[in-house]
Amino acid sequence: MLKARSEKGLLTPENCVVTLIDLQPQMLFGVTSHDRQSIINNNMILAKAAKVFDLPVVLSTVETESFSGKIWPQIKSVYPDLPLVERSSMNSWDDKNFVAAIEKTGKKKIVMSGLWTQICVTLPSIQAIHDGYEVYVVEDCCGDVSALAHNNAMQRLIQVGVKPVTALQVMLEWQRDWANKDTYPAVMDIVKTHGGAYGVGVEYAATMVHHRPPTILPEYQVPQTHD
Repeated sequence: MLKARSEKGLLTPENCVVTLIDLQPQMLFGVTSHDRQSIINNNMILAKAAKVFDLPVVLSTVETESFSGKIWPQIKSVYPDLPLVERSSMNSWDDKNFVAAIEKTGKKKIVMSGLWTQICVTLPSIQAIHDGYEVYVVEDCCGDVSALAHNNAMQRLIQVGVKPVTALQVMLEWQRDWANKDTYPAVMDIVKTHGGAYGVGVEYAATMVHHRPPTILPEYQVPQTHD
């Protein structure tokens, strides 16, 4: 049982739903606004953190078979059994099944990631706000066909009331207190795995300052060749 966090305008594990939209190969191919590997990495921070803090998650994909391809295996590894809301609409808020999945959670704050920013993030965000939701766009999990497209989309989103955040910020806002030991080890694992310099610094402090044993990762197993 997670320890309750005070709200007062902040995100908590109890008050929001996370949605990851169109994290598919073709959508990532078109991104030039950000480093693609960083987008994958940041979405893994968000996806894993949502699982650690036991948040409701809605995964949605568009035109999987005809254009976009399967959801990234990295995301599938975190949520192997979570059903996907498959759509034909570029705007997920036009899809009744997507909206129903959000409504079913009972949460009024939506933490959103998706590709591309100008369409698959912007359109549902605007309409969700119109329908009374608060939307937090995890900007470093998103990307677009150009820096101009992404930046213009973010400006438009901010103008209608979207709150821009980052994946690490969201995770630490859910954690809030290092004394919350129920989630601390998992958060540190995410930081060490995906946190770049921050993660390296955590490992250094643990081993060199506090003289704890180094983190032991599973031995790498070379994948077998498929027939």
